[in-house]
Amino acid sequence: MKNRFFVYLLIIFSLILSSGLPAKEILTLASTTSTLDSGLFDALIPPFEKKFSCTVKIIAVGTGQAMRLARDGNADVLLVHDRAAEEKFVADGFGIERLGVMHNDFVLVGPKSDPAGIRGMKGAEAFKKIAAAGAFFVSRGDDSGTHKKELQLWKTSSMPPTGKWYLESGSGMEATLRVASEKIAYCLVDRATWLAHAREADPLAVMVEGDPQLFNPYSVIVVAPAKFPWLNFKLASHFAEFIRSAEGQAIIRAFGQDKFGCALFYPDVIH
Repeated sequence: MKNRFFVYLLIIFSLILSSGLPAKEILTLASTTSTLDSGLFDALIPPFEKKFSCTVKIIAVGTGQAMRLARDGNADVLLVHDRAAEEKFVADGFGIERLGVMHNDFVLVGPKSDPAGIRGMKGAEAFKKIAAAGAFFVSRGDDSGTHKKELQLWKTSSMPPTGKWYLESGSGMEATLRVASEKIAYCLVDRATWLAHAREADPLAVMVEGDPQLFNPYSVIVVAPAKFPWLNFKLASHFAEFIRSAEGQAIIRAFGQDKFGCALFYPDVIH
């Protein structure tokens, strides 16, 4: 009886394999952590998967690491936020074209008591005061777009971030914000991740915002098939088109409105 049961299972399995049903295509998307941590992909990816009968494999890492994955031929398409690095990626022949998708901004959050006295200042000026005060600051330290923006602000402030007050998490944005909350420290964070996790970071509040230097644009880049012919160029192109289409831009525009009363990202193609 037992042997007969296994024979039946084998027959059923063989029928499934020979049914001729096509396997779903897989798109490997390497993206910055903010798009995942904020919840945007929960709204954006399912409609794309349904429309193109595919499965999207998301690798959410810092922008620098995402680009390294693509340079090694391990990602079909990128969604990242470091314009200088993106332009070099395309210039080096690894990407077809850098296409704008959306934007938000960075905010500098910190202890509500504001020990460095930076509330309402400009970005670089605030960084200078944090360093001068030796107030705890938590950096992602992971070569992400946020980390690179932070390093630009330190450079502009002419104050190198060195000392026991400067901590590096080596983690994504959500994890870094959690560390900053635990240490009651200052931290640079994209607004989407901040809005999505502000309640969990209760000891902290926004200290600096609205500075043009804190502008944060996101781009989509299809990885060049000439470099890696095995990549899914067709599906990657469909994703780039979808995220910039009226449907994709509407999803981006609406995301967060019901929960936070404002958008977490602003579409750049169709306003």
